[in-house]
Amino acid sequence: MIRRDVNRGTVFTRRALLVGGAQTLLLGGLAARLWQVQVDEGGRYATMAEDNRVTARMIAPQRGRILDRFGSQLAGSLINWRALLVTEQTVNVRQSLDNLSAIVPLTDAERARIDRDLRHGKSFIPILIKEFLSRDAMTKIEVNAPDLPGILVDVGTSRTYNYPYELAHILGYVAPPNENDMDGDPLMALPGLKVGRAGVEKYHDLALRGRPGVVHLEVNAVGRVIRELDRTDGINGDDIGLSFDVGLQLAIQKMLGDDAASAVVLDCRNGEIMAMVSNPSFDPTLFATGVSQAQWKEWTKDRRTPLINKATSGLYAPGSTFKMAVALAGLDAKAISFHDRLNCPGHLDLGTSRFHCWNKAGHGALDLHQALKYSCDVYFYQVALRTGIDRISAMAHRLGMGTELDIDIPGQRLGLVPTKEWRQSKGHPWELGDTVVSGIGQGYIVVSPLQLATYAARIATGRAVQPHFTRRIAGAMQPGSQPEDWPDLAVPEPMLQAVRSGMFAVVNDAGGTAPRARLAGPFHLAGKTGSSQVRRVSRKQRESGTFDSKNLPWEFRPHALFVAYAPYEQPRYALSVVVEHGNAGGIVAAPLARDIMTEVLRRDPASRQDGPAQVADVKS
Repeated sequence: MIRRDVNRGTVFTRRALLVGGAQTLLLGGLAARLWQVQVDEGGRYATMAEDNRVTARMIAPQRGRILDRFGSQLAGSLINWRALLVTEQTVNVRQSLDNLSAIVPLTDAERARIDRDLRHGKSFIPILIKEFLSRDAMTKIEVNAPDLPGILVDVGTSRTYNYPYELAHILGYVAPPNENDMDGDPLMALPGLKVGRAGVEKYHDLALRGRPGVVHLEVNAVGRVIRELDRTDGINGDDIGLSFDVGLQLAIQKMLGDDAASAVVLDCRNGEIMAMVSNPSFDPTLFATGVSQAQWKEWTKDRRTPLINKATSGLYAPGSTFKMAVALAGLDAKAISFHDRLNCPGHLDLGTSRFHCWNKAGHGALDLHQALKYSCDVYFYQVALRTGIDRISAMAHRLGMGTELDIDIPGQRLGLVPTKEWRQSKGHPWELGDTVVSGIGQGYIVVSPLQLATYAARIATGRAVQPHFTRRIAGAMQPGSQPEDWPDLAVPEPMLQAVRSGMFAVVNDAGGTAPRARLAGPFHLAGKTGSSQVRRVSRKQRESGTFDSKNLPWEFRPHALFVAYAPYEQPRYALSVVVEHGNAGGIVAAPLARDIMTEVLRRDPASRQDGPAQVADVKS
């Protein structure tokens, strides 16, 4: 009996030791785990807990402003309320969107955009749901926050334009970034961000964007913001100061009326663009919210092509405005002299082809000065044949035509002043007839109105000025504002003076082709008319005696052109005017050029370095 009790005591002691050991191991493991959690990994868990309470959001910087030369704001930003969605903060995205739509209706287009952003976005980056919320809509969203997990109200900015229609082709517009814009810049992922799609907005997009900031917010269990903890503001985009005068721009737009036309005004000493009008225009703000199919159809069906910047992307045969380039090429090649007299009987026969002068009776024997004054076609047919197309092309390129201009606005088209090699590359030989028609700016030659204005500026100053818009970036003056910033044109001054004298006679001498361009004040304007055909006029039509291009349908009439500079004695401003299917340069384009130059000289923007632009007199 005693032995059995002893055995029981031994068994009990062994079991107690086992239980005690197990308890010791368990408590030791628990202590070790507590040490690991609280000491070794305490920082990580503290961070995780903080992340459950605090959320960080990137702040989009305000896009930089665009200003005219006098500081008038042309493009800025307007604060607006918007709804965002953070997908990682909701377990049912569709339910959250449906609940929101019951409060603030979403259109089919908005739904489609949201679906696209959901496919390509990241769960922790907010997605834009709806912009421009009213105060009532914003309040409803905040009140119903528990039923809208993942959806929050935020403040953003939208792009505004003070003169959207008048400056659309210059400033361009902004739109949401696409996949091609995702270049690793975290700013591209921010909801509601817009990037430049055309014009100055596109050319200076990086400078205008700025750099993002960050804000830390305390939120509750349903994601509602309790308070802002701290904020690091981003750096707003740079302000871009342009060279042009918005008041002058508006005045020219008014002069052009409803015509499909363009006009470019340069400071011919340094190439600063004072005005650049392409008519008709469009409202760029529609691109920020989405262009309707009806609106797009209306734009694309308009034969006056409102979406195209005619000044930089419109290409036209220069017609007789090209004759100064032919004259300079002939003089430079010594194919003619200042006083050589060439006969014009009213036509030039070359093989079986007859090339007519606009004056059927002919001009008789003329020298260079007279040929420019009367715009004799036959004279320049002969000069072109003596000079050759390659030399004409080289001079035209030197004068800024048919070549790339270093302009700070995207979308320019180069145009063409052909060479023999170019024609041969197309599988055809260059014909003498091609040279003949090139002598009066027809055939394969096409140039832009901006190139024509540059051409006039280079003739006026003898310098290879480049047209440009950018005057200041973040307040700093940019290179190119002084005449000496541009190299000499390398055309002898006597040659330039010979064509300048001819341009003066076109406007100011009796018998010139552009008396309607004559200025009424003390200054003189020098210029050249042009009428460029858009379809061939047959020999039978010309010799019938009844042909009149004014009787043709609008789209078959010649374009009316004029290039000029003033004052003649001390050139300051150069311009070009192109009226699509305007018929006669001397009748339609020349009076417009006179009115534009009168306004330019009245305002004299290049001489005024500060002060607000005068726009009140042209906005009414």
